Amino acid sequence: MQTFRTSAPPVAPPLTGGLADSVFDAASRAPGLPLIARRTDTDTWTRVSAIELRDEVVALAKGFVASGIQPGNRVAIMARTRYEWTVLSVALWAVGAEVVPIYPTSSRDQVQWILSDANCAGVVVEDEQGAMTVGSVCDGLPGLRHVWQLDDGSLEQLVERGSSVPEPTIDSLRRIVLPDSTAVIAYTSGTTGRPKGCALSHRGLASPCDTLLAGWRHTTAPQGVQPAVLAFLPFSHVYGLMIQGLCLRGGMLMAHEPDLREETLGADFLSFRPTFLYGVPSVFEKIYKNFLRRAQESGRGALFERAVRTAQDYALAVERHRLDRGNGPGFDLRLQHAFYEKTVYRRLRASLGGRVCGAVSGGSPLNRDLALFYSGIGILVHDGYGLTETCGGITAQPVGRMKFGTVGRPLPGVDLRVADDGEILVSGPSVFQGYINDELGTRTVLRDGWLATGDIGRVDSEGYLSITGRKKEIIVTSGGKSVAPAPLEELLRVHPLIHQAVVVGDNRPCVGALITLDPDFVQHWRRALFDQGDASGPGAREENALQQEVQRAVAAANSTVSRSESIRVFRILPEPFDVANGLLTPSMKLRRDAITRRYEVEIDAMYQSSRAARRSLSAIDESMSWDDADDVFRRVR
Repeated sequence: MQTFRTSAPPVAPPLTGGLADSVFDAASRAPGLPLIARRTDTDTWTRVSAIELRDEVVALAKGFVASGIQPGNRVAIMARTRYEWTVLSVALWAVGAEVVPIYPTSSRDQVQWILSDANCAGVVVEDEQGAMTVGSVCDGLPGLRHVWQLDDGSLEQLVERGSSVPEPTIDSLRRIVLPDSTAVIAYTSGTTGRPKGCALSHRGLASPCDTLLAGWRHTTAPQGVQPAVLAFLPFSHVYGLMIQGLCLRGGMLMAHEPDLREETLGADFLSFRPTFLYGVPSVFEKIYKNFLRRAQESGRGALFERAVRTAQDYALAVERHRLDRGNGPGFDLRLQHAFYEKTVYRRLRASLGGRVCGAVSGGSPLNRDLALFYSGIGILVHDGYGLTETCGGITAQPVGRMKFGTVGRPLPGVDLRVADDGEILVSGPSVFQGYINDELGTRTVLRDGWLATGDIGRVDSEGYLSITGRKKEIIVTSGGKSVAPAPLEELLRVHPLIHQAVVVGDNRPCVGALITLDPDFVQHWRRALFDQGDASGPGAREENALQQEVQRAVAAANSTVSRSESIRVFRILPEPFDVANGLLTPSMKLRRDAITRRYEVEIDAMYQSSRAARRSLSAIDESMSWDDADDVFRRVR
C-alpha cells in the first residue's frame, strides 16, 4: 500500500496545555478582541470580548469546583448550539473535566446509555423537557450527582455557589491539564448499533484546528478583516466542536444559532454577515434550491439557469488552469461571467450577507457540479473529510490547488493509505485514544498505529482523495454486483424536488431507491404547474408530472454509473426521514437498517411491480432481461 502525505502548508506549533488555554491566552494577549457575538434581538448582535469570555469561564469553573467536579470527572452537555455551550465546555476543560456531548433530540434510551456508559457526574440540559428525560433515567445512574438546567437559572446559581473559590485555584487546575489528557467523550452516530464513546484528547482536538489555521486562516476573510463565523451545526457532533475550536483558537468572531429553520438562518446571514461558512452538503444544496426557487417565482428562472451554467463553465476553466491543464476562461466566457456577476451573482451573495468569501463542506462529499456553481459565483467551497475518531478534519483542499469532487489531500502531519479492499486508513496526531469501555472495538479499528475508518475511497495520481462510500453500506445485488449507494444518493439530492434518497438492492435483482421530496420546492413546483392553465384533472396531471421529474433525476444519476449499477426502480415516500421518526441519527445520517425495516412492504411491492411489468414485456419479447427493462422499472412508483 502506498502512503500519502502532504508537506505544505506549515505545521502549527505543538500544543503545550489544554483547550481552555486559548481563551485565557487571548484574554492576556488581546483582552478587547471580540470572540463571541450574542444576539440581543432579532437583528442586533452584542460582542463579547476575550476578557469578558474568560471572566465568565472562570466564574463557571469556580462553580463546578464548588460542586465537587474534579479533574477526570465527566459532565454531559445536552443542549443546542448556543453561547452557553461554549462557556460551559471551556469552563469544564479549565478544571480538567471531560465533556460528554449529547444531542438534545436524543431518546430516553440513548440518554440513559450515554450517561451510564460515560459514568457522568453531572449533566447540563437546556430546558424542562431535557430535565424530564434525564430525570426519568436517574434511578439507574448512581454516579450522576448534578443536573443543571439552562433556562431556570442554574448557571447563575452555579456562579453564585463558586463565588468563594479563589481564582488561583482555577489557574492551578488549568495548568496541570496535559495535551494528552482526555477532553471529550464523543459518541458515534450509532447508525448500526449502540453509539460508541470516542475518547478525544486536547491535543487531538487542537491538532486539525491549528493546522488549518496555520495554512488556511487567510482564506476565511479579506485581509485586515476579522473572520466571522455563524455556528449552527450541532456542537454535539465533532464537526461542530471543530468549528468552535477554530474560532476560539483562531481569534474568529463566532455567533451561535440553535434554530436551523430556513427563515431564521436567512435572517442571521443578513444581520450577522459572516465572512465564512461551515456546513454540510445538505446546507449548500438547500441554499442552491432556494436561489432557484426565488428566481423562478420572480420570473427569472431561465436567466438563473443560464447564469448557473456560466458559473460552472467559468469555475471549470479556472480549475483546469490552476491544475495546469488549460489556459483559463476565454474572452467570451469572461464576458458572460461579468454580465451575470452584475445581474445575478452579487445578488446571490448579498442574500448571504454580502461578505461570504468562502466555505467548507464536511460530513459527506459535496457534489462536484454544486461546488463548481458556488465557485463560479464567488464563494469557493472547500470540501474536506474527517470523522469522530479523528477529532474532525484529516484532509483539506490545498490553497490554490483545489480539485472539486474530491476531499483534498491529507493535512500536514497526517498519513493516509487505501487498503486493497478500498478502505481508507489514517495515522496522525488527531486519531482518537480509543472507545471507552470497549477494548475489542478499539483493537478492531486501531491496527499498528493506523485507524481503519470504515470509509471506501481512492487517491488519484496527484494525491487527492475521493470518498465513494462506507464499507458496511456496500450493496450486493442478487447478481453479485457491488454498489456504493452514497454517490447515487448525492446525485439524486441535487435535483430541486428531491430532499432525501436511500439506495437499496441487497439480494435484489437490481438497484432501487426510496425517495422523499423537498416540501418547500414541491409547493413552489405545484403552483408553477397549475399556473399553466391546464384544465385537466390536477391529481392525475400532478402525479404524472411529478413522476416524470423524478424519472429525469434518476436518469441523470444513472448516466454516471454502469448499467448494472443504475437505479432501475424507485418509490416516492409520503414523509421525510427525520430524527423524530428514528430514521436519521441526531447528526442527520441515514439509519439505513431502520429505513429498510420501516419500508419493507413498500420495497417488496416496488420490486414485485417491476417483475410483473417485466413479465408482461417478456411475453412480447422472450429475450428481454432485467437489463432491457429500464424504462419499465423507472415508471414504478
